[in-house]
Amino acid sequence: MAERILVVEDEQAIRDMIVFFLKQQHFEILEAEDYQSAVNKLAEKPKLVLLDWMLPGRSGIQFIQYLKKHEETKGLPIIMLTARSAEEDCITCLNEGADDYVTKPFSPKVLLARIDAVLRRTYQQESNIIDIDGLQIDQNAQRVMYQQTEINLSVTEFKLLHFFMTHPEKVYSREQLLDFIWGNDIYVEDRTVDVYIRRLRRNLEACQFDRYIQTVRGSGYRFSNHFND
Repeated sequence: MAERILVVEDEQAIRDMIVFFLKQQHFEILEAEDYQSAVNKLAEKPKLVLLDWMLPGRSGIQFIQYLKKHEETKGLPIIMLTARSAEEDCITCLNEGADDYVTKPFSPKVLLARIDAVLRRTYQQESNIIDIDGLQIDQNAQRVMYQQTEINLSVTEFKLLHFFMTHPEKVYSREQLLDFIWGNDIYVEDRTVDVYIRRLRRNLEACQFDRYIQTVRGSGYRFSNHFND
């Protein structure tokens, strides 16, 4: 899915140039020509804002302040686009919460590189969140969530679920799961896998994800959202 960028720029020629270029790079673009229309566009949940300093109504700095005051937008990354190139202007933008600062005129390729860098910095942890049908596992935070409710798992149960969700649709024997989860340096009986599978299913039962952990007779277990009902 294309990243959605909000371009807030009152000069139509500049806005059209930015929009044309970014659409060629397969971004989805929202456009705003003033402060209020920019506020209205936030309902469409952009992933990044390209923001002109001088806007009709209120300034880009005031728009940054608006974003930082609201919980749902305070983490939204912002790249300021402005003809004001003095060092103190750059410092003002960064201190207010902008993530980067690009002076006009600018190269579209440089702008693209800045966009990619800011998106990467801001959302790099998202790549550590695995989502299958709404069940989310966050390796960084060691959390499992479903519909904003945390599912409490032991360390070993978490490791087992993480392995399954990162290797869906594949069948693994008990021996393979022992090696992957416990390591081959530790002696654990094969039936220990069965015990932890039962515990994991029990913890996932409330959100009906227990049936995703399927027994394949004579082979082992797999994690799948394809059922034989």
